[in-house]
Amino acid sequence: MAKDAAPERMKRKDYEKELEKLQVELCHLQEWVKAEKQRVIVIFEGRDAAGKGGTIKALTEKVSPRVFRVCALPAPSDRQKSQMYMQRYVEQFPAGGEIVIFDRSWYNRAGVEHVMGFCTPAQHKRFLELCPQVEKFAVEGGITLIKLWLEVGMEEQEERFKARIEDPLRQWKLSPMDTESFGRWYDYSRARDMMFEATDTKHAPWRLVRSNDKRRARLNAISHILKTIPYKKIARKKVKLPKRTFKGRYNDQASLRGMKFVEERY
Repeated sequence: MAKDAAPERMKRKDYEKELEKLQVELCHLQEWVKAEKQRVIVIFEGRDAAGKGGTIKALTEKVSPRVFRVCALPAPSDRQKSQMYMQRYVEQFPAGGEIVIFDRSWYNRAGVEHVMGFCTPAQHKRFLELCPQVEKFAVEGGITLIKLWLEVGMEEQEERFKARIEDPLRQWKLSPMDTESFGRWYDYSRARDMMFEATDTKHAPWRLVRSNDKRRARLNAISHILKTIPYKKIARKKVKLPKRTFKGRYNDQASLRGMKFVEERY
């Protein structure tokens, strides 16, 4: 393989083996966050089709949604548009014992809103000025803030868009906004770079994840989260099932006769 060539795509078997190890650690992290009443925010940002959804799914599929809460806010309502810009995001911040995962976040203003003209240049400029202050306030208040940007290449993004167009299971992922953004690659690149310059701070740094290989990206993102949070394994009492009592037993299957079950097609 040439020195500058991209690594070979990770094989599914290797990926699933490593993912299971990380998911075990996520369960340990979950217990520690609950026990210590920790508050964590993880932000996933990136271009459309960068792999945010798949990474979040891998991160959360083996843990409790009561601890790992995913927040993917829709477009703001008329009432929310009249509020402070950050207000609806701050409302979603974690309480003790929670990890909130933002599938896109307040950085919408630095990306899609700026590129597509949904905010004014003055609003964009004001956001870039105030965002580091708001994040510093959150961090100094005891929140662990992790900001991840999934960086996908131009050709890979195009292949993923084409796959979504052809696959009925993924067509729902395409919106008119997605297809419009596809043609504005360099506008988004400039917006990304402005965002990094203004908001990559010591108290809330950005970390980039190369995401052309979805499997490697998921593992690297989860690994970074685990490395960033100083969790410890919490000893749990071994669960022992109690003996069932047969006092007052009756034929609980006979009582279901006459009830309608779904058709057994499989």
